[in-house]
Amino acid sequence: MSIALFFLSPLVAEFLLGDFTLAQLPFLFLLAPAYGGAAIVIRELTRRTGRGWPTILLLALAYGVLEEGLETQSLFNPDYAHAHLLEHGFVPSLGISIPWTLFVLAIHTIFSMSVPIALVEEWTSRRTEPWLRTRGFAVAIGLAVLGAAGTFAVSYADGHFMARPAQLAVTVVVVVLLVVAAFRVPARLGAQDGPVPSPWLVLIVALAGGGVLSAIDPLPWGIGVPVVLAVLAAIVVAVVRWSRRPGWDGRHRLALAAGGLLTYAWHSFTMNPVIDAPESLILVSHVVFALAAVLLLVLEARHVITREGRTPAGAGVVTLRSYDLGE
Repeated sequence: MSIALFFLSPLVAEFLLGDFTLAQLPFLFLLAPAYGGAAIVIRELTRRTGRGWPTILLLALAYGVLEEGLETQSLFNPDYAHAHLLEHGFVPSLGISIPWTLFVLAIHTIFSMSVPIALVEEWTSRRTEPWLRTRGFAVAIGLAVLGAAGTFAVSYADGHFMARPAQLAVTVVVVVLLVVAAFRVPARLGAQDGPVPSPWLVLIVALAGGGVLSAIDPLPWGIGVPVVLAVLAAIVVAVVRWSRRPGWDGRHRLALAAGGLLTYAWHSFTMNPVIDAPESLILVSHVVFALAAVLLLVLEARHVITREGRTPAGAGVVTLRSYDLGE
């Protein structure tokens, strides 16, 4: 399962997003250590310490800050990838663009890390258990470090930009605080009474959240940022409440991950790859990756529905009280 996560994370983060076309598929092996290695480390650290999704999400956010603040430094580089990412909503006193910072950290937290982890975990009966022995875990850490170094080298070679020491120092402090917070949040949350929503409703909510996040750039940043923050906060609160109720199971977790995957699938059709390519190849690539995402979800949905249907009556409540968001 670790190998599946190793490759699924960069496939979602870069290819399904629309940054690369089918012609760049060999890049997958270069991107996998950075994305896949990090995803494995995040998951293994979480499961080895008996923790769950709050820890995964905080570590995923820490990864986003690390990558965009130290490795690519896109949070501070006004000409990163020649895309002028900081022009919209730039705050000179902070040296960052508020909309870009919120957007890029959200997509790393949700789509680059959390969605692939959730999808791979739901395939296995060892969802909350470590998958690697100590040696394998050490290899994953080494690959993640190698991938981070490679990402920095490639980004630095394109323009030789280096953020100010104060910006880099603040980035390190934020990463450390997020990692500390990830292991200070409660490992488990208590059960809560109330009806659990349909997985379809969970999917709709996840899709709505993805749609709002995707709209942060077209909107004036004074409107877009508060709206996105409010919507994401509302979804987090709703999911925390729902997941503590009897009946919340793999179907609901898959619905959340599916919402993220499908958001990237439709959003890719609005993207142009970072490497110039013929329009026909871009369209075909978007279609192929989107269809692959849908096929993955169909197959996994059948697997999860079959598995949950075999769960003995009452087991869902036991699972909820034992694991809850902590698992």
